[in-house]
Amino acid sequence: MTTLVARPVSERRTATQRHALVATAHTRLMMLMFLFGAAVLVVIGRLGVLAIQSSLSDPGARAAAIAARGDIVDRNGAPLARTIDAWTIAVHPKKMIGDPTEIAARLAALMPDRGNQAFFYGLLTKDVNFSYLQRRASPALVEQVNAIGEPAIVFARETQRLYPQSTMAAHALGFLSTDGHGMSGMERVLDERLTNPALNGAPVALSIDTRVQAAMESELARAVASFQAKSAAGIVLDVDTGEVIAMTSMPVFNPNRVGMAGTEQLRNMGTQSVYELGSVFKPIAMAAAIDSGTVTSMARRFDATVPLRVGGYTIHDDPGDEEKRWLNIPETLIYSSNIATARIADQIGAAGMQNMFRKLGFDTKPDIELREKGRPIWPTFWARTTLMTSAYGHGIAVTPLHLANAYATLVNGGIWRPTTLLKIDPAHIPAGRRVISTTTSARMRQLLRLVVQYGTGRKGEAPGYRVGGKTGTAEIAQAGGYNKHTNVSTFAAAFPMDAPRYVVVVTLDSAKGNKESYGFTTAAWTAAPVVSRVISRTGSMLGVIPDANRDIDESDLLPLLWHAPGTPAFGAKPTSGAE
Repeated sequence: MTTLVARPVSERRTATQRHALVATAHTRLMMLMFLFGAAVLVVIGRLGVLAIQSSLSDPGARAAAIAARGDIVDRNGAPLARTIDAWTIAVHPKKMIGDPTEIAARLAALMPDRGNQAFFYGLLTKDVNFSYLQRRASPALVEQVNAIGEPAIVFARETQRLYPQSTMAAHALGFLSTDGHGMSGMERVLDERLTNPALNGAPVALSIDTRVQAAMESELARAVASFQAKSAAGIVLDVDTGEVIAMTSMPVFNPNRVGMAGTEQLRNMGTQSVYELGSVFKPIAMAAAIDSGTVTSMARRFDATVPLRVGGYTIHDDPGDEEKRWLNIPETLIYSSNIATARIADQIGAAGMQNMFRKLGFDTKPDIELREKGRPIWPTFWARTTLMTSAYGHGIAVTPLHLANAYATLVNGGIWRPTTLLKIDPAHIPAGRRVISTTTSARMRQLLRLVVQYGTGRKGEAPGYRVGGKTGTAEIAQAGGYNKHTNVSTFAAAFPMDAPRYVVVVTLDSAKGNKESYGFTTAAWTAAPVVSRVISRTGSMLGVIPDANRDIDESDLLPLLWHAPGTPAFGAKPTSGAE
């Protein structure tokens, strides 16, 4: 039998105290662990906040977080805009440890194309938290800069938008903001599509053909430099689909370095700038007259013997080139008579002219995807003088793209279609709307061809390509009237006229005469030769084979001409290049 012996009271108290001490220790340990965990969470949270703040203040971090943006390619798959992985070199100026002067000198030696020592010194001492030193840097450059040993200089991998063709088609492409979204051009139009994760970065094909675009840019730049033009625009348009094959605006900018561009460089002259385009409107007025039945015979003559007075306004033909006789329809366009055109417009009537212009979209912004579009200047009151002058391109102002689309309509059988910078599936060409009849369109092809063969458009001819077109030169409007010393010169053409495929429009703003143009600034001497060279360079690329033995049949119109083709009146150099 076990005998239970009672423990002393003091011993029982000691055991109870020991348990209490252990419990207290456990409690304190738990509290310490809790406080330690809370501290860790605070640190992690703070780091997260700093990371978010850094991403909001650091454009490089924002760009790194952007999902891969789809590429933009031309109609043949050539890359126009790509998203690439690249190195970025940046600095935190306020954390600089080394000597800024010495480091600036070393950076200038490594990146001479970026700037000199003074440039880098300014970046290193700037009162900001973060500044880029170089974007899209090569791994070799990163290694060399890292060897400088300055801890304030940092490196990061990020996705960046690269425009491999540099300035090519810059206004059509546009550029991105620092947060990676489209700011202009097709980058802006396609922003949602290019960043849609469901499309997995699928490329988008534009209607642009880089080969044609390069030729247009080259020839237009040559003309701008030669004639010291203020600005210029060039467009190549498919007459049957509305696809823009080339769109050039000058001055140009580099979307890779858009921060260096000014307002004028960023402006798309082809879609934003509106001009009174002059005599290139005459074929449009003629088409309205033929299609409305106002003119039923090409032999019908209109009095151009003397200037036409309407109220207090006098309409005259250009000095030195007045025929001063009655002109039939072909002759009116060949000699570009303002007087005869005004008389024809007067018979069409204001309602008829407005109807034609509206059907061509001259009362609204150009119909294209771009957001950068100018609103035409439409007369608020159509007086008789307004009607007459609008027929030869005064008193109404539109963009070069408006004009290109109008000429496509004149020669393609009479169908107006919206223009587009997206490549179109041949099975899904827009139906468009009829503006003139097929017979009127056929007649306009003949008349436009005659202008190039025998009229002011002779320098727009490209051997074998059967070019048809019209020149237009308009004085630039200014407060109180027109500037007699500056003009906008335009040549609008189509080829081949026996089966039109493409329209080419070139506009030069404020060109100056030179030795090449005999001092003239009119379109016959400035814009028309550009179109000729572009067609000669690109026609075969576009599938038009030059053929000197083919041409449009003009046999019914040639007998109407005052001078037989081949005589000095048709073959000699224009005396003034008048429009």
